Amino acid sequence: MPGLSKTSIMSLTRAQLEAMAPDQAALTAAGKLLKPSNWSGLGIDAEASLIWGECQGSGANPYRVMADLSDLGSKCTCPSRKFPCKHCLALMWMKADTADRFTTAPVPDWVAEWLSRRRKTSGAAPPKTQGGASASLAESAAAEVVEIDPEAEAKKAAAAEKRAAKTGETVAAATEELEAWIADQLRLGLNSFLGDLHPRCRKIASRLVDGKAASLASRLDELPARVLALPVDERPDAVIAEFSKLILLVRAWRASPEDASLRRDVVTSETREAVLSSPDALRARGLWRVAGERIQTRRDGLVSHATWLEYRGGAQTSPPFALLLDFYPASAGKRSSAFTGGESMNAELVFYPSRTPLRAVIWERQNAPITGSTESPHDVAADPLSTWRTQLSQSPWTLEAPMRLHRGRIGLDAAGKAWWQSETGACHLPLSTVPERRVLALQLNHLAGLWNGARLSPLGAETGMGWVNFDD
Repeated sequence: MPGLSKTSIMSLTRAQLEAMAPDQAALTAAGKLLKPSNWSGLGIDAEASLIWGECQGSGANPYRVMADLSDLGSKCTCPSRKFPCKHCLALMWMKADTADRFTTAPVPDWVAEWLSRRRKTSGAAPPKTQGGASASLAESAAAEVVEIDPEAEAKKAAAAEKRAAKTGETVAAATEELEAWIADQLRLGLNSFLGDLHPRCRKIASRLVDGKAASLASRLDELPARVLALPVDERPDAVIAEFSKLILLVRAWRASPEDASLRRDVVTSETREAVLSSPDALRARGLWRVAGERIQTRRDGLVSHATWLEYRGGAQTSPPFALLLDFYPASAGKRSSAFTGGESMNAELVFYPSRTPLRAVIWERQNAPITGSTESPHDVAADPLSTWRTQLSQSPWTLEAPMRLHRGRIGLDAAGKAWWQSETGACHLPLSTVPERRVLALQLNHLAGLWNGARLSPLGAETGMGWVNFDD
């Protein structure tokens, strides 16, 4: 928290913890982690205002937890989407109540590496690590002498290359089978396909799973739900459009199988850890606003929890939107959300590689007060569909993309269908569903939504009465 003295910062209070907790559930969970048996390696560097420790979770390896008390920024290696997570809250809680459990020690490399990233733009020198060297992981790695068996490494590399080639051949065969399947559906007729939608899609999805094309399989599994949500007279055109996108996608992948974004759409996504550790990943630090969330249960038994963030400004340029995507078993029950629609936060995001970066993970979320302008640097084009056309020119197989609209209203036509209309009346966009009556005809100063080429699904809107969330 800027403006606090070092003495007051190092004397962290319970009130500060309660104020920064994302919700009461996180605070309660943090209280259950205060036992000494849960923690190891608790350390402190008072000069740098740093504390750290390792907390044993359900896995084999403990979570690495760290906090910078100069601004109450924190980081944990757990997969939680809450910021700060229960482990970070517990670490700072222990500092507030039982500071004697922390031992003054050199800053570990993993803490110094995090600190060097988050202070990259401040010009502050990173603290010394356990070996007295710079916090750079690259320098630490270079200083470490490791004996490597060239023959063993060569065998390992050859085996990995052979596995990758075999997987590539398997996926390529699966994509060819998908193209043949699409041709069969068109030959048999769309009426026949629409009458037997679920079984046919499930059958080809199973074959794609066997062919290691998991992402394609998920897309085919969800196709019936997307089609059946449309009016009956629109379903044949929707099927043809989706078949066209699938063919474009698989042919693009066969032409460039190493493309990260194509591999994500056909095979599987990179791990969170791989994205965070990539030196080439796009990073964007600044002010973000939560545009909205979508929580959907998929046919494979997983729940998809999507959160869209809008970039509102900062020290650097960034994509206009970011998508945080999480999956968990439906059997685990409903999870509490880490975000509230319309809330803003200072955060650094790391984007998955893509022609048009969108999916991201949060590297760090600061609890420092938000200052400066909250006006978005991304202007709304006179033609709001121009962003959609740009997206299609880069990735024509896209199902939907976020867009922003300024100053308009939502109303109903004579048939009872909902439309968004710009303030000038120059643009009209149909909505996927009819929203609650309370937002009809309400002046929307700013609207964020998802456009699929035919309809708009509103996420959230800024109005004179505050932020409005749109439910699915």
